[in-house]
Amino acid sequence: MQALLRQIRDITRLLLRQPDEIMLEVGSGGELLVAQLRAVIALLLLLLPLINAVTGGTVTETMIGLGGAVFVNAFAQVWLVLARRRRQHRWLPFASAAFDVTAATLVLVVLAINHLPSGLNSMVVWCGYLMAIVLTALRSDGRVTLFAGALALVEYGLLILIVFAMASSPEELISLDYGSVTPGAQIQRLVLIVIVTMITAMVTYRMQRVVEMSGTDGLTGLPNRIWLAHRIPRLMDAAQRDGGSLSLALIDLDNFKRVNDEAGHRAGDRALRHVVATLRDAIEPNENLVRIGGQEFVLVMRKPIGTAWERVESLRRRLLDHPFEVERGSEAIRLSLSAGLATYPQEGADLSRLLRRADQRLQQAKREGRNRAVARDV
Repeated sequence: MQALLRQIRDITRLLLRQPDEIMLEVGSGGELLVAQLRAVIALLLLLLPLINAVTGGTVTETMIGLGGAVFVNAFAQVWLVLARRRRQHRWLPFASAAFDVTAATLVLVVLAINHLPSGLNSMVVWCGYLMAIVLTALRSDGRVTLFAGALALVEYGLLILIVFAMASSPEELISLDYGSVTPGAQIQRLVLIVIVTMITAMVTYRMQRVVEMSGTDGLTGLPNRIWLAHRIPRLMDAAQRDGGSLSLALIDLDNFKRVNDEAGHRAGDRALRHVVATLRDAIEPNENLVRIGGQEFVLVMRKPIGTAWERVESLRRRLLDHPFEVERGSEAIRLSLSAGLATYPQEGADLSRLLRRADQRLQQAKREGRNRAVARDV
């Protein structure tokens, strides 16, 4: 039981956590897809009032349905325009999910004003809640899924209470077209909303885990090259917009092959984790250490080249001061690093050019004897 509770706690924590850079990028694409689907669904909703009219529905219900469909279509175009501006509006997934849920509630409210039983027993409109919750899975953000589910639960729960309070007698909740409105049936629908929210949340959780693993190095737990490729363009945009600085340091561990040769690959893996732990303890909040393969790392710093060089130098000295012990009591191996730095936008307008320039300076550091950081060309 404790293991199950711990797993549920871990899942909930991940769902409520702000997604990382890759998930945000995937989510922005999902938001655009949701907006496109919403626009198509909104057009299809225009058919429902016509079908209602043809199959003998009342004029009032047909007009309510038509008004609701027109309302949804108008806002669907607004959400589509906003979603095309990818990641410019962080509130957009929550706002559009709230709209999807509340649109269903508003139509049910109008139906209830016209005829109380239709406000709670209109299955077509009520299914709008379920569609709104399921669509949140495409946004790849567990917070949006839980938000939409909770909002649907609260809004529909309040609607149930209001409708039952407005009914002066049980006969007012009985309809030839919609059947009887009973407390048991309404509680079942609330439970269904909870179930659909839980299922959608689990789908989102699995998607988050898969994407998270694709952007994380399995050995060290650091972000990897995929994460870097998604993150850097955003940092460049922010630096250009705010007039800030952005520098990269391409880091390579000196003569690291000898650790594998002398102590074995398992010791080499532990040495890499030792290096990461040593450097990560000194990393500042606005810096990111990324493993791009083997013994190579990239340090992303929101600093000008001079300050960035000083930071890399301090990390280099820190690594020298923390040698790696292959085994307890054995002679420690002193590890060192070489680094080449480059800055945006002066030395490259994209990640590829910055890494190329940084690699040129890294090779210069190696030619000059290793165990140093180079930020300027000779």
